[in-house]
Amino acid sequence: MKKKNKTPLGTRIIEALSSYGSEKLNYKQIAAKVGVFDKAGRIEVQKQIAHFLEAQILLSAGRGKYRLNPKYISKETTGRNVIVGEIQFNRSGNAFVINEEREEDVFISEQNLGMALHRDKVKVMLFPLRKNKKPEGQVIEIIKRSTALIVGTIHFQKEIAFVVPENNFYRREIIVPSRMLNQAKEGDKVVFRIVEWKEGTRNPIAEVVHLLGKPGENEVEMNAILAQFGFPLSFPKEVEEECTQIQETISKEEILKRRDFRDAYTFTIDPADAKDYDDAISFEEKANGDYRIGIHIADVSHYVKRGSAIDKEAYLRGTSVYLVDRTIPMLPEKLSNNLCSLRPHEDKLCFSAIFEMDTNAKIKSEWFGKTVIHSDARYSYEEVQEMIETGKGEGSEPILKVNAIAQQLRKKRFDQHAINFETEEVRFILDENSKPIGVQLRVQKEANFLIEELMLLANKRVAERIGKKTAKNKEPKTFVYRIHDEPIHDKLENFKSFVQKLGFNFQDGSRKKLTQSLNQMFQVAKEKNQYNMLTQLSVRMMARAVYSTDNIGHYGLAFPYYSHFTSPIRRYPDLMVHRLFQAYLDGAPSVAAAEYEEYCKHCSKMEQKAVDAERASIKFKQAEYMLDKVGETFDAVVSGLAKWGVFAELKDSKCEGLIPMKEFTDDFYYLDQDSYTLIGLHYGRNIQFGDQIKVKLVGVDLLKKSLTFSLVR
Repeated sequence: MKKKNKTPLGTRIIEALSSYGSEKLNYKQIAAKVGVFDKAGRIEVQKQIAHFLEAQILLSAGRGKYRLNPKYISKETTGRNVIVGEIQFNRSGNAFVINEEREEDVFISEQNLGMALHRDKVKVMLFPLRKNKKPEGQVIEIIKRSTALIVGTIHFQKEIAFVVPENNFYRREIIVPSRMLNQAKEGDKVVFRIVEWKEGTRNPIAEVVHLLGKPGENEVEMNAILAQFGFPLSFPKEVEEECTQIQETISKEEILKRRDFRDAYTFTIDPADAKDYDDAISFEEKANGDYRIGIHIADVSHYVKRGSAIDKEAYLRGTSVYLVDRTIPMLPEKLSNNLCSLRPHEDKLCFSAIFEMDTNAKIKSEWFGKTVIHSDARYSYEEVQEMIETGKGEGSEPILKVNAIAQQLRKKRFDQHAINFETEEVRFILDENSKPIGVQLRVQKEANFLIEELMLLANKRVAERIGKKTAKNKEPKTFVYRIHDEPIHDKLENFKSFVQKLGFNFQDGSRKKLTQSLNQMFQVAKEKNQYNMLTQLSVRMMARAVYSTDNIGHYGLAFPYYSHFTSPIRRYPDLMVHRLFQAYLDGAPSVAAAEYEEYCKHCSKMEQKAVDAERASIKFKQAEYMLDKVGETFDAVVSGLAKWGVFAELKDSKCEGLIPMKEFTDDFYYLDQDSYTLIGLHYGRNIQFGDQIKVKLVGVDLLKKSLTFSLVR
């Protein structure tokens, strides 16, 4: 005899409908879902449906069908967890919902997406958690449509216009009515936004916001990258107008408020093509042989007042964006390249960190505050490096002494188990039309480390001043920190397993063992042409560095307290730090942590978008650079292995492309996951990460920013 279900009929109906999200069911289907099949039971189901309709718990969906009102769905009504978050799609068509209160993102399969689109704010009902499975759920309500701008290409089909997005995050055909085309024609690349998607219709409706032009053209592709990652192409009129009203001369009254360093020997060191000089170094030798080293940072906060139009725009941008052929500044050019920039032979306003130290880099005293400086010289990294190597050149004496201090600071940092990431950067040489005609490798040398260590020192000591508990500072005030968490355990285990298969002795029992293993591995990898790939993989293993008011220290730098103070021209968090730091030096009370935490989250998000935009521009320039080299042969290194092929990085240019599996015709190859090796089944030819190979360039896809190689035997 079948047991009677003691759960109330109404509860069972709600649970049944909630399991089907936005799906519409008639009363017979609902009855079947709750296990009711007899006539009398179905009448009771109909009565309950009528009651729920009156209470707006159920909504009529036409032709005798019903659905659950998403506003009513909650943990209390369904017995299941319901969360709200932003949905983000991946290239496979599936998606994840990000909820800040949850450690793990919630997986949403394609069939459970409903009418959700990339970056919509959605309500999700969680499925019961299965053993050893990640959280999974179903979209049950679109709370707010994303207003994000999307890049795509216009196509016509029987006089109906539709737009194909640049990425695969939008799986529906998106219709553009003729009145919303903004003069776009067949094949034009555009920036668009989705404006409508009515329930019951198959396709979203979009409008063209910007007409970019024909795909493949440099200006079109660069603007497309900026739009894709949410960076504006120009400054609003009110920002430009506000800029014109800023006083350009420094008043005598302002100078009198500040500590005057104009007589101290002061210089800047930047890339040769730099236009915005955030920082300058002053050097004075005292009578007792000690040094006074000043780290002077552009006083952007003097010119950009909180709440102004310039400030609001800077916050929205969060950071300057550095594409291959241009810089998209956070601040208008009048500020970034002129008023704030610490140009030589001009009086400039700064926020400075002054350190008195002995020749062993031991700090005896420090001072922080507003200053005025006058830079005596502007050096490039190359010029300073020559001074360091030869001991000669105008201004070499103070630079050599400052460099000796920097080298000691660097040694102390690594003695404290900092991780030694020395990245090798590629710089494209461009012609007058921004077409790449050559490649230069930028290798970090002592000149770079000189500036790096002094900036790290300033950032660290500023953070310590506010965040470190002392007898005078018993309750540290809210501050903006740059934090870097410990490596993610699962990723660390995978990385450890991978590098051990490559023959590296890797230990991770403690911080000391882990950092020593990493640094030793990097040193050996340089000799095996594996350095670039291993540093990239190790970065992915690490947690991402972000901004936060909750200080947990910086793991990679081995600093318990760290902030960003030294680049307010190009980073908004540095501007926040300047304002907070000065306010606290003046005795102001602590600001609200929750408010500034939101600012931190926004800035972290914009920083990552800027990184992604830069990478996209590099990928495009790599493809453009290789466009006329199809058919040529190159020395390369295996940079990755997958079931669908082998990734190869060219030695000279660092351009990366794919050797598809179909190109391996001499044998049947399979990927051995345990050894991370591509193995030929019959003839035993193996291909492994870091192997030196020869490849032939067989294809370039400019629009997809991709290269295709074949293996040269």
